[in-house]
Amino acid sequence: MNLTELEKIKSDTLETVGNKFDKDLRGHDKEVRVVLRNCDLIDPENINEYIARDGYFSLNKVLTKLTSKEVIDIVKESGLRGRGGGGFSTGTKWQFALNNESEQKYLICNADEGDPGAFMDRSVLEKDPHVIIEGMAIAAYAIGAKYGYIYVRAEYPLAAKRMQIAINSARKNGLLGQNILETDFNFDIDIRLGAGAFVCGEETALISSIEGDRGMSRNKPPFPAEKGLWQKPTIINNVETLANIPQIINNGAKWFRGYGTDKSPGTKVFALAGKVKNSGLIEVPMGITLGEIINEIGGGMAKKQRKFKAVLTGGPSGGCLTEKDLNASVDFDTLIELGSMMGSGGMIVLDDHNCMVDIAKFYLDFIVDESCGKCTPCREGTMHMYNLLDKITSGQAELKDLEKLEELARLVKKASLCGLGQTAPNPVLSTLNNFRDEYVAHIVDKKCESSVCKDLINKYEITNSCIGCRICAKKCPTNCIGGELKGLHVINQDECIKCGTCFEVCPVDAIITEGVLN
Repeated sequence: MNLTELEKIKSDTLETVGNKFDKDLRGHDKEVRVVLRNCDLIDPENINEYIARDGYFSLNKVLTKLTSKEVIDIVKESGLRGRGGGGFSTGTKWQFALNNESEQKYLICNADEGDPGAFMDRSVLEKDPHVIIEGMAIAAYAIGAKYGYIYVRAEYPLAAKRMQIAINSARKNGLLGQNILETDFNFDIDIRLGAGAFVCGEETALISSIEGDRGMSRNKPPFPAEKGLWQKPTIINNVETLANIPQIINNGAKWFRGYGTDKSPGTKVFALAGKVKNSGLIEVPMGITLGEIINEIGGGMAKKQRKFKAVLTGGPSGGCLTEKDLNASVDFDTLIELGSMMGSGGMIVLDDHNCMVDIAKFYLDFIVDESCGKCTPCREGTMHMYNLLDKITSGQAELKDLEKLEELARLVKKASLCGLGQTAPNPVLSTLNNFRDEYVAHIVDKKCESSVCKDLINKYEITNSCIGCRICAKKCPTNCIGGELKGLHVINQDECIKCGTCFEVCPVDAIITEGVLN
């Protein structure tokens, strides 16, 4: 295939599909679709529809008109920073690999999306797989790589299937393999399935997994750009980073910098979830405020009577931001300054029925389970942190345990080998910083203000505010709630297991709790 054939496919396909691509799929006028520009517009298993949306024209431009250095210079000029969480300059990263001479270099797409509540990469892989192939091919040309891997978690079977279909189609059409687009550039891609280990989102653990070893982090330096996969120079970029590359090449660095801020150009895809009215994937320019995302794009709280409490960004590696931060700019540096981080793009909104101690405990439970166990600070430290949080939520802790928790969190953060352990304490430290009074109430008053921690609740009761909608009765797992439609309901305390389901689903907050010390 060559440029003439690309142009013919584009012309013929546009004539066939008509106005199919004219739909505006943005949920809000403050959204900008760059990474998600093709998602839900094209048939992901039809390469012609990707080409009709200017697909592979960037690759043709790179292979026929630009040198490797010129490609890297454009990416540097664009200011694109890694969207996997670290925020490191993509162009600078590529430059390191280009400068390291080797007969063999590798390029890896990190699609091991393991954060709870995150599904950004999955959507791109399933709905626009060819953009990853094109982005990888451009990156490979820039650094001098001949082979690449897409490391995708096995829990994404549809994503893996569509990526394989796209790879096969690209090979068939001369867009992967030997003499791509009738040039002397050779590059091919294979898929590797991850076993669901969160630590394999860390680049050296991911490399170990591809090599057939247990996914465990390695000491750095040397960095992968110097010695990576099989000790050869290797660049690892995540899905969203690579999805930006074709658009930057097609439209130019200045165009990309037209979105976002000076230090964080471009857009960012977030998985907006939690206690917000409009949840789902959004793509917004960097620099938008948290308040705009939550209150305008997200539509505010899912239940009008509930109050915004916090938003968690960065998943298990991030932290919580509160009402005082709603005017803060959403960009790499600002979020770090506020004690959180961008991460891969998870954004979970919490209301006043969420217990921040319980939230910290949830994330620590996840980290303890996902730690590879190689280094003592992460392996042992996170477990001790979890045990302290468990003592607090069960009403067994003393104030000195709070001091131990904070001291241990700072030690784990400082001494852990890789990013998983170094960022694991962030949810604890940020909740302590913003909601220390909740921790104290759990310890001193044996009270969970949000009525979440079961060991601190004696019983649930239904007040006269009950409207008899029967939602609580239908959701109760033990069928212990009785009452007539539109009449006052009652909880059978002998059968109640204090699961809190009724408390959570009641549309009028007619259910209250009685604490252990009440």
